[in-house]
Amino acid sequence: MSQLKPFPSHGGSNGITEPVKDHRRRRSSSIISHVEPESFEDENDQQMLPNMNASWVDQRGAWVIHVVLIALLKFFYNLLPGVTNEWSWTLTNTTYVVGSYVMFHLVKGTPFDFNGGAYDNLTMWEQINDGMLYTPARKFLISVPIALFLVSTHYARYDLQLFVLNFCLTTFVAVVPKLPVTHRLRVTIPGITSPAQIK
Repeated sequence: MSQLKPFPSHGGSNGITEPVKDHRRRRSSSIISHVEPESFEDENDQQMLPNMNASWVDQRGAWVIHVVLIALLKFFYNLLPGVTNEWSWTLTNTTYVVGSYVMFHLVKGTPFDFNGGAYDNLTMWEQINDGMLYTPARKFLISVPIALFLVSTHYARYDLQLFVLNFCLTTFVAVVPKLPVTHRLRVTIPGITSPAQIK
């Protein structure tokens, strides 16, 4: 959008006007945006040192921690009075799925300041295995919520309401954000949220 600005003149207030470009960034009307590839400098910074924020997923014992967390969540919900076995599994699934979404798909950057901010625009899921798809770690991380959904559904005795709840949470919060089609996409709800990661 252009504005007219009076052109300075030496004789009086009847100066000539010329259009001045507005350098403000236009807002996108789309709620889905794609993260641009890293600049040359960011790529160099990423390759200087290993990414401690995402390299742990390939280390020994990293996969076992998911099973341990699920077992601890199940044990915790079993201790709550009035919570049936069906709801205990559903709450375990819900907590794990939402927690993993926040950890892998919502929070961007790293807690360490050794790469000069090269990962500030990437979620942990995008940092795992340097963004390569279909690695063993990624396959494992997408299989865990699916397996937990199947176990939760079985122990909920295939109750329709709990099945729908578990299915929607697992599909839209745990599986879809990890699919290649949603890689490096952000969903923004104008006026409500800042850009949040789908995947």
